[in-house]
Amino acid sequence: MPQYMLSVWLDGDPTPPPPEQMEQMIAGVAAHQEELKAAGAWVFFGTLAPPGSATVVLADEGAVSMTDGPYAEAKEQISGFTIIEAADLDEALEWARKGSEACTWPVEVRPLLDGPPEPSD
Repeated sequence: MPQYMLSVWLDGDPTPPPPEQMEQMIAGVAAHQEELKAAGAWVFFGTLAPPGSATVVLADEGAVSMTDGPYAEAKEQISGFTIIEAADLDEALEWARKGSEACTWPVEVRPLLDGPPEPSD
């Protein structure tokens, strides 16, 4: 069955919502994860630390450089992701809709490749 990554995006590093709103979001996301598990669609879930905690590693012809901070210089950053199995893109999009309703943030859907990409000519 095809797998998809549902990634949750934040606009910058926002201040946390008020505690009561955060509690609702956490409960909504937990319920969504349980629904995914009950449907047999859940594979893996992860929440990421803030973008400022990232380190970029680049190996180039034997030399390695490391840079603090996220690779992409953008205000939008991924805050978490879920890997699911779905029959098709429409089913994955429906899971993403439910996830977005639960966390109140945008959710991007991207299919995982079955294997390594084919080399381009």
